[in-house]
Amino acid sequence: MSDTTLTKVITPGISDDEFIRGEVPMTKEEVRSVSICKLKLCAESVLYDIGSGTGSVAVEAARLSDKIKVFAVEAKGEAVELIKQNCGKFNAENVSVISGSAPEMLETLPAPTHAFIGGTNGKLKDILRALYRKNPEMRIVMTAVSLETVAEMQTVLSDYPVTDDEIVQVSIAKARKAGSHHLLFANNPVFVFAFTFKKV
Repeated sequence: MSDTTLTKVITPGISDDEFIRGEVPMTKEEVRSVSICKLKLCAESVLYDIGSGTGSVAVEAARLSDKIKVFAVEAKGEAVELIKQNCGKFNAENVSVISGSAPEMLETLPAPTHAFIGGTNGKLKDILRALYRKNPEMRIVMTAVSLETVAEMQTVLSDYPVTDDEIVQVSIAKARKAGSHHLLFANNPVFVFAFTFKKV
């Protein structure tokens, strides 16, 4: 067994510093790990990463299996270029970058088995409607940082039959050296909504 085989990491958890980022928002490392675990991806899943940003979730998911198909949907031109750069950097050849807004850009894509929603541009209701129409039994994970978005997600979810639903609040603090001590610096708490549409 080669040293390369032994050292190649196959779990999620790429350091935030390794991604090409610019000024585009990014789902942070620990939140990515929780979100991808809650997605419950399979070896041949079809994943929509909606509001992909830097493409960090798309890249991490794509690296789990070369049979996973990931569609990174992003409306902002700067972010689209960053997704392409990050996919190239991490050899994520099974990611297709879709430039444009959801839900409009979802119409011609293959039916998804899973979706991660990181950004909606105020179109959450329309996006969920489109996803339910494409696959009324798919798995979805959404993240929110503001209480207004959390409230909207709870309201919108009441419109759909779901199962295996969870709401997890993730709070991360990392230690940084300050002189001879280490102090904890907290990131903003993030709410992770996970559920599966239930066909009726």
